[in-house]
Amino acid sequence: MKSLSIIIPCYNEINTIEKIIEKIINQTTYKKEIIVVDDFSTDGSREILKDKLSNKIDKLILNEKNFGKGYSVRQGIKNSTKEIILIQDADLEYEPSDYSKLVEPIINGYADVVYGSRFIGSDEKKVLYYWHSLGNYFLTSLSNMFSNINLTDMENCYKVFKSEILKDIELKENRFGFEPEVTAKIAKRKDINIYEVGIKYHGRTYSEGKKIGWKDGLSALRCIIKYNFFD
Repeated sequence: MKSLSIIIPCYNEINTIEKIIEKIINQTTYKKEIIVVDDFSTDGSREILKDKLSNKIDKLILNEKNFGKGYSVRQGIKNSTKEIILIQDADLEYEPSDYSKLVEPIINGYADVVYGSRFIGSDEKKVLYYWHSLGNYFLTSLSNMFSNINLTDMENCYKVFKSEILKDIELKENRFGFEPEVTAKIAKRKDINIYEVGIKYHGRTYSEGKKIGWKDGLSALRCIIKYNFFD
């Protein structure tokens, strides 16, 4: 049976980090290693990871300053050892009970890469911000136009890769630009089969800790253009 490296970038998630680790541990379908990369949290998350959760995770990486999600994901990739790599946010918006459906296309030999999607399937999704949804649709559509693929949710957290494929891609973006960058770079590989599956989504409000904003949207736009045409 293939095994999973689950990479969790974490920044100031004191209210959710314990719960997400427990949810992941309770997913017993696959052998897994849990890799948490703390991005210089200042709210106590780092101390909880070191003092309370160190016996529940396989590798804890502590960034010496706040670099961003993309940097943290790269550190996790470098330290991963399993056959499949899955990216998991630490904020409880995404549900580890979806692991089986995300990994299944790779296990069955159909896919090399699997994206989750908040916009297909019949799973429950929390209703949230209209402008976020519109921005996501715009960025995903633009990415699709330039890369000639037909994703419905380029910006979602859940991305699953055969390990050798992800480790063969040079990633550069430090913040949320990771999403459009990795999408552009895998789309250029004509030997890669990309699948998409519907997932559950329990989105947060800004008062609950949501971090992504309009500046990240502009950065994503820059990355879509840069990595589809110039890199």
